[in-house]
Amino acid sequence: MKYIFTILLFCALGQAAVAQDFYAVDKIHEVRILFKSDNWDAILNQLKEDDDGDRLVADVVFNGKTYKDCGVRYKGNSSYFNTRKYEETKLPFNIKADFKIDNQEFAPGISKLKLSNVFRDPSYLREVMSYQIANKYTDAPRANYVKVYANDTYLGLYNNTESVEEEFLAEHYGGDDGILIKCDPLWNMEKIPDCPESDKASLQYLGENAACYKNYYEMKEGGEEGWKALIELTKILNDKPEDIHKYLNVDRVLWMLAFNNVLVNLDSYTGRLCHNYYLYKNPQTGLFEPILWDMNLSFGGFRFAEDKGLSNEEMATMSPYIHYKSRNPERPLLVKLLENDLYRKIYIGHIRTILDENFAAGQYKVEAEKIRARIDAAVKEDTNKLYSYEEYQKNYTQTAQAGRSKIVGITELMDARATYLKAHPLLEKAAPVIEKPTAEKFSDSTLVIQAKVTDADKVHVFYRPDAKTPFKHLEMYDDGGHNDLVADDKTYGATIPYSKGTDYYVAAEGSRSAALSPARAAYEFWTVDGGR
Repeated sequence: MKYIFTILLFCALGQAAVAQDFYAVDKIHEVRILFKSDNWDAILNQLKEDDDGDRLVADVVFNGKTYKDCGVRYKGNSSYFNTRKYEETKLPFNIKADFKIDNQEFAPGISKLKLSNVFRDPSYLREVMSYQIANKYTDAPRANYVKVYANDTYLGLYNNTESVEEEFLAEHYGGDDGILIKCDPLWNMEKIPDCPESDKASLQYLGENAACYKNYYEMKEGGEEGWKALIELTKILNDKPEDIHKYLNVDRVLWMLAFNNVLVNLDSYTGRLCHNYYLYKNPQTGLFEPILWDMNLSFGGFRFAEDKGLSNEEMATMSPYIHYKSRNPERPLLVKLLENDLYRKIYIGHIRTILDENFAAGQYKVEAEKIRARIDAAVKEDTNKLYSYEEYQKNYTQTAQAGRSKIVGITELMDARATYLKAHPLLEKAAPVIEKPTAEKFSDSTLVIQAKVTDADKVHVFYRPDAKTPFKHLEMYDDGGHNDLVADDKTYGATIPYSKGTDYYVAAEGSRSAALSPARAAYEFWTVDGGR
């Protein structure tokens, strides 16, 4: 059994390495779609209108290798319908390698290509850079670039974005047999009688009737049990939030909310439409995990936070407490979590980490400029792009035109946002400082966790025996007991159950924010007998 487990582990690690390479930002792939019919565009448009899941069969040549009988359809909502409305030819594709041929894959563990047309992003940077940053802190798709041809006609430079499906779930959660929900309301929905008013995937509790949720959430996997689990989640979140940690991976949600705030990613839960995320009920832990999705309008590409569009300055100065400050009942995920003192301080700590690691000193520009140098020629050659080459060049630093919309420049927004956040009262005061924690066996069954911490009001250790178990937390004390040799020396300690391989991290509360060790906890953590 040990050897079987080892083989499976190596296979999973190998598949993860392949996926990492497949979506590496320094790669520009080439896809040639070979349709058998000359009127393929009309057929794909009709299939999109019918929306019955059918696809057009085509051979696909990916980086020179031919894959027979793939299934092709157009994808997207705004990126498809708005582009088609103005008779543009650069439409987004969804290509399924195993549509006709079982187990056919473009690479080990990758059977689907999602090719986005860089809609409303003249910079060509938003999707790729946003996912690149998100992957430092949470489980998120990856993205890079691909040149797309249809029957030898060059359609342009697209984003190649990882799909949130079986392969993604297996890599990150050890399997794909949990409940998967796409949180994205239907367009042109019909009102369902006797259901509360709502138009968003906000996790408001809408009663016990599953029909009341079906306009706002798509049950990808889970069936009736999935609807029951979603209803239970919303009820606990809204009516008994002190128990939400038993149903939801709270820390991952706090990372998602912090990410959306720092990057002004308003085409998300945080913005007016309140959508573009997945929930996956991890069968190992029993907790729902949030998964970010659809980043082409990040970095201020979508301006609507609540009921009005924000100016460039208003986006740069958007409050870290948006929705929470007004206790907006339509955003329970923000309001209910941030009403908890510890969660609120960790959320501000996550904002600080994202800011410090990516924007405070302009670090993001280094990667942005590498990407721009890599894709510049391909953008110039893209005669079907939805903006001029001049608008592409401009939008990295300045507001540019995308159709009828003005899209703020990335550095124009983020330099101002970094300045605003660094000086914000929630962030200007230094956070507590945590020296690297230590873990020592106290007995065969107990483990002592200690950490030197300064400027903290409270200190906590979060721990779990293995990845299949949710983190628990326990307060640490500077008490001079067996957890600590000397009282009042700023060395905090706590005793937890011992098992080899225990994961843990430390959270120190200040007056307004928390510090974590490691800073990216709980996506990263310390491991007993195994380092970090």
